Amino acid sequence: MAAECWKRGNEALPKENWDYAIQMYSQAVKFVPGNLTYRQSLRFTEYKKFDNNGSGAKMASMKLMGTRTSTKRFRMNKDWKSLNDAAEEGLKVNPWDVQLGTDVGDACRELGYQECAIFAYEEVLKVEKANIDVNKSLAGLLEERGEYQRAVECWQRILKAEPTNGEARSKITSLGAKSVLDRGGYEGADSTKGVMAAHEVAKRLGKTNQQDGPGVSVEADLQRAIRKEPANKDNYVKLADYYRREGQLDKAEEQLLKALEVASNDLGIRELLEDVQLDLMKKTHEIAKEQFRTNPADQTLKQRAAELGNELLKRQLEILASRVDRYPADMRMKFDLASCYMKVQKWQQAIPLFQQSRGDPRLKGEALVKLGKCFCYDKKMALGIRQFEAAMPEVKFEDQPDLYKELHYSAGIVYQELKNLKAAEDEYQKVLEVDYSYKDAVDRLNKLQGDTEGGSVPDV
Repeated sequence: MAAECWKRGNEALPKENWDYAIQMYSQAVKFVPGNLTYRQSLRFTEYKKFDNNGSGAKMASMKLMGTRTSTKRFRMNKDWKSLNDAAEEGLKVNPWDVQLGTDVGDACRELGYQECAIFAYEEVLKVEKANIDVNKSLAGLLEERGEYQRAVECWQRILKAEPTNGEARSKITSLGAKSVLDRGGYEGADSTKGVMAAHEVAKRLGKTNQQDGPGVSVEADLQRAIRKEPANKDNYVKLADYYRREGQLDKAEEQLLKALEVASNDLGIRELLEDVQLDLMKKTHEIAKEQFRTNPADQTLKQRAAELGNELLKRQLEILASRVDRYPADMRMKFDLASCYMKVQKWQQAIPLFQQSRGDPRLKGEALVKLGKCFCYDKKMALGIRQFEAAMPEVKFEDQPDLYKELHYSAGIVYQELKNLKAAEDEYQKVLEVDYSYKDAVDRLNKLQGDTEGGSVPDV
């Protein structure tokens, strides 16, 4: 229902039917309040409705008096869901209202919608850059996610507003040290094991180009083009693409958000933004995992890595589900969505998608293997083994060694479960022929050769 509302909102945009689009986006947010795409679509359309005037409807202050009374009561009672709903209603009157934007950010943070909270806080800071409370809240969220440099920028804004703020000074120092220690100082790398991006190498060598004349710097040329034509979305997109190739994902996201505002929620730009945001989340998750690998006894790091992984998977599911609906002929998207459903053990949602994606010759072997596993996890062993048998001619060890071993090992387990011990023995032997140390295949084969009953069998 949320996806359908969002789709109808998108259809209303080219007709500039702002009220209907806002109504549909608002419904999508109510159905799935943690979906960042829905939140951004709603807010940017509200901006368009009021022609980016920065103040919303006429006499907005008077119209919002009742809303402010309600939000104060909800905040005092820590009723975060009601606070979120009431503040969002108020933002329909004035989407630039600082307090209501802060209310949405605080409510989302308390409800666990971190991406939406960060977006809400950043939108507030566009209006009131030196807001101490919002900068502090945003810095806390970013620090939790390991995004230390962005957190430092928040504290720097606080320090500029309050030069005697000792907490801000202390945080800038400690977060700067954390950034170097946890990321090895490799700003712009794909992970802690990555290498520095070209712009970072230049910066550290003191070779940044001081000249910014036409044709000297791609970045400077595009920035000039944006200043000259601020309503041209293409220049924002080109600059975002440049930043993305340079590994500066934060800056790429910033430009795409601007392009999205200019282009009235253009779907193509929306997808580019989603891809960059996923890259950012993956990067943050990789850093968190590396931190835990370095300090395996630290349970806080373990929990943070797990939470970021779950958040990333949830976001992938949201994005892929909407794109599969948008591009029903794209088998790769269906395969990727089904793979995500497997990770959250939603076998019945994954099965029809794998069944469709196996029609693509490039995906057939892997889709059949995963489809077989889904059937088995769904307690349909006979259907599962049929998929494995269909996959065997498609999966060659020379082309896909890991998938080959996974396929025959899984088939051996299922044959064992079905009491077809001879077939199970053959499958384990195929695995051992290419990798004698694969999982517990040796033990399983030894047990089969000495135990005609087969013994107990774990999951595939």
